[in-house]
Amino acid sequence: MSHDSVNSSLPPAPAPVLEVKNLHTQFDTRAGLLPVVNGVGFALQRGKVLGLVGESGSGKSVTGFSIMGLLDAPGRITAGQVLFQGQDLARLDSRALRSLRGNRIAMIFQDPMATLNPVLRIDVQMLETIRAHRKMGKAQALEHCRKTLARMGIPSPEERLKAFPHQLSGGMRQRMAIAIALLNDPELIIADEPTTALDVTIQAQILSEMQQLVRETGTSMIWISHDLSVVAGLADDIAVMYAGRIVEHGSVDAVLDHPQHPYTQGLIGSLPSANQRKSRLQQISGMAPNLLDLPPGCAFAPRCPRAQARCQQPPELQTIAAPTGAATATAHTVRCFFPGAAADFSRSAA
Repeated sequence: MSHDSVNSSLPPAPAPVLEVKNLHTQFDTRAGLLPVVNGVGFALQRGKVLGLVGESGSGKSVTGFSIMGLLDAPGRITAGQVLFQGQDLARLDSRALRSLRGNRIAMIFQDPMATLNPVLRIDVQMLETIRAHRKMGKAQALEHCRKTLARMGIPSPEERLKAFPHQLSGGMRQRMAIAIALLNDPELIIADEPTTALDVTIQAQILSEMQQLVRETGTSMIWISHDLSVVAGLADDIAVMYAGRIVEHGSVDAVLDHPQHPYTQGLIGSLPSANQRKSRLQQISGMAPNLLDLPPGCAFAPRCPRAQARCQQPPELQTIAAPTGAATATAHTVRCFFPGAAADFSRSAA
C-alpha cells in the first residue's frame, strides 16, 4: 500500500465549531473610525476552551459581542467572517441571529443583571428562554430548569426558582445567569469576565462547575478575561490581545511556559505568583495606545524594552517551533519580529 493511500484512509480532522477569519470591527466616532478589532482570527474545536486575554481596551469583549451579533451602533463589522458550524454569522439578519442566540450559542455577561429581568421571578425567565426555542410543556420545562440549576451546584432549586433576582446574592445571580445560558444546551458559550466581581471562593466554585460542564457536554467556550491566572486553570488555548490584534496564540502550556511576545511576558511577570516573595512586581511602562492614533508598525513598540528600528513596520503572525518533546494540537503563533528573548521591563519602568 502506498504512503498516499495510507494518508487518504485517515479520518479527516474535525471541523471547528467556530472559526473567526480576519475580523474587523470599527466604531464610527466624531473623531474618526475607531478600529477596535483589527484582523482577529482563531479556530475553536468542540469541547475546548479558548481564553481571550488582554488589558482593558484591547478589544477582547468587542470580539465576543461581534461574534454574537450584539454590537450596538455606532459599532459594526466591516470585514471578515465568523463561521459557526460553517455558517457565517456576520452575514445573518437579526431574525436568524435571534434563533441562534440563547439556543445554539449563548453569552454570559460580567453583570448578571444584563441577563436577569429584575421584575420577573427566576422560573418565569427560565421558562421563557426554553419555550422560545423548544416545544415543551410547562411541567417538563420546569423539571428541566430544576435539573439545570442542580447541574450548576445551586442548592434548593425549587426555592431559587420562585425568587426574584434582588433576593439572591451576587454569586447566586451569576450562577442563575449561567444556568439560563445553559438551558438549551448550546454548542458555543462566550463568557465575558463573568466571575470578575465575585469573591475568590465563589469564583473558584463557578470555574470548577464550568470545567465540569465542558467535559460532560462537549460545549465549546470562549472565556474573556484580563486575569491570566483564571484562564490558566480553565482554558486549553490562550489568545493574547493588544490594541485590537492577537499578538500571541497557542496552547496554555506553550504560552504560559514559553511566552514569546514581550507583552505576554509582561502580563505573566506582573502576576504575584510569578515573582519571588517580597520582590517588586514587574510593571509594563506606559499606557495602551489610543486606537485613533496607533503608532506605526507594532502597536506595543513604544512600551517594549527590546523594540528596534524594524518594529516601525507592522509584524505578521509567525509560527514558533515547539520545544523538543512538546506536543500540542494548537500552533504557537506570535506577532513579533524578535520573539522569545526575555523582555526586561525593569529598565523601561525606571
